[in-house]
Amino acid sequence: MRSNLSVGLDTGKALSVAWQIPMIGVHHMQAHLLTPGLVSCLENEANVETTATTPEFPFLSILVSGGHTTLVHSYGLTDHRILATSEDIAIGEALDKSARDILPESLLQEAQSTMYGKSLEQFVFPNGKADFEDYSAPESRGKEIIKRISDWGWSLTTPFANTRIMQFSFSSISSMVGKIVESNDTNFNMSDAERVDLGREAMRVCFEHLASRTVIALETLRPHNNGKNEIKTLVVSGGVAANQFLMKVLTSFLEVRGFGNIKVVAPPPYLCTDNAAMIGWAGIEMFEAGFRSHLSCRPVRKWTLDPRADDGGILGPRGWIQE
Repeated sequence: MRSNLSVGLDTGKALSVAWQIPMIGVHHMQAHLLTPGLVSCLENEANVETTATTPEFPFLSILVSGGHTTLVHSYGLTDHRILATSEDIAIGEALDKSARDILPESLLQEAQSTMYGKSLEQFVFPNGKADFEDYSAPESRGKEIIKRISDWGWSLTTPFANTRIMQFSFSSISSMVGKIVESNDTNFNMSDAERVDLGREAMRVCFEHLASRTVIALETLRPHNNGKNEIKTLVVSGGVAANQFLMKVLTSFLEVRGFGNIKVVAPPPYLCTDNAAMIGWAGIEMFEAGFRSHLSCRPVRKWTLDPRADDGGILGPRGWIQE
């Protein structure tokens, strides 16, 4: 990955010199966080009197993809505090692994890409939102951790169900799914109906785990909120943000846990996955804030968001110029 970044960075430097335009380094995950601002700008472009973009800082963000699961408290353009992250695999990887076990072989062969999590969503919710419109989040932590036994006799355990630790874990979910399929499918006898139920349950457990930690974070932050620091928006970005059941679970959790005033926003599906538009928008935001990158800047192997981290977060690497 670093060699790829080096090629791209060198190309960017060459174009910057050739065209005599400034160069601006962009943090990939920062770009995901700022994408709703791009959407807001596009929606308001016809209104020349509109200058502000939404959401306004501070806000919470959940970055969910095949490589990341991170809960972030965003205070400003370059100030993003990590509240929780996955210590094993990302939620997107867990869904992809579960999908490979759950989906019938014929559907795996027909898949247009390796984004099996999306195929799983289509398989278990063929009617879209109508299939989960009756979902209601557990009203309390006590109800949240109750073990649910399916009609087929199996169950999935929610990670960290009995603790408020600010951490995500998804490897156990995909492992449990694999064991259930293996134990039931030895003679290729798992019905499509059971596969649908297992897929729905895998998603529910993954998404409720995500929502549970988000609510815990909001409960922790609430005593410190005032008119200036009140969180009014939860941004969901990354490839998994395109999952409509995830949005339903998050919205329902906030409503029943006393945070119904918080708006859940996500970019349209085509902007949820990695894309050039979000990188360009983040560059514009940094440019307008007076940041430039010196041509001496170099690619780094690991670059965190959090300014409290050892590397200093977004502005930690050498090469930044602020005008």
